Amino acid sequence: MRQLNLDQLRTLIAIADLGTFSAAAKALHLAQPTVSLHISELESRLGAQLVVRGSRNVTPTAAGAALVERGRKLLRDTDEAIDAVKRQTEGRTGRVRLGTSTGVVVDLLPQVLEALGTMHGGIDVEVSILGSSEAMARLTAGTLDIGLVAMPQPPLRDLVVTPWRDQAMMAFVPQRWKAPKRVTPAWLAAQPLIFNDATTHMYRLTMEWFAEAGFAPRARIELNYDAAIRSLVAAGYGAALLPLQQTTDAALNERMQVLPITPKLTRRLGIAHRQRSVLDGATQSVLKVLTTFRQL
Repeated sequence: MRQLNLDQLRTLIAIADLGTFSAAAKALHLAQPTVSLHISELESRLGAQLVVRGSRNVTPTAAGAALVERGRKLLRDTDEAIDAVKRQTEGRTGRVRLGTSTGVVVDLLPQVLEALGTMHGGIDVEVSILGSSEAMARLTAGTLDIGLVAMPQPPLRDLVVTPWRDQAMMAFVPQRWKAPKRVTPAWLAAQPLIFNDATTHMYRLTMEWFAEAGFAPRARIELNYDAAIRSLVAAGYGAALLPLQQTTDAALNERMQVLPITPKLTRRLGIAHRQRSVLDGATQSVLKVLTTFRQL
């Protein structure tokens, strides 16, 4: 047996509600012969008489009444499914998979998510802690929708990376250390150091800064969690080069110095995603909110 035709089912329900073929035709904006054809085809498909034509009114048979009862729920579910797709397409609801580093999660993402909740409360953002390389790989594989990544990135087909924020790199130094007002590669290379992992863009940026001045220092420890690095700095374990970031931990701030460096160094962040023509509305909405936090 072929599947039910929703238009024919809608016609049957209109007849049951309104009592005549002509009233149903008017309500559905159909010609009366079309209404008659819908019912005859539906009866043929199901192998059952669905309505009884009286002198004045048309009434459902027992089989017709059973189909009308279940058909109402089916049409409601169908309408809800169509509305859900429409809301997703229009960016009013949906799920967006976003990948970013720990530093961005701690210092910037809460503000982004708060703004998104105010403007698009129906969108759920699923956040993954990822390095830039892994974020780009997942975007290519289609398992991520947006990546907040370090720039520059090698060009990849069908992916777009646009500048988002520039962050000044600073020297984070234990409070008890005697340090210059502006930290140089020569001074910092002579201190115990904490670096990001060697596979990260931050590590390469840091080492290039030292290399330009003729230094190639080694770290006491390598971590990929900025908050942990700052805690180690505050504990006096070593110094680090990190983006200037906000922290509400007053006790932590009191135990370390955040000093400018010479020469200056800037970390650039970008927003990576697939071509906008293939993005759903929810992802487009998140991108619009992220754009409001653009700072270069």
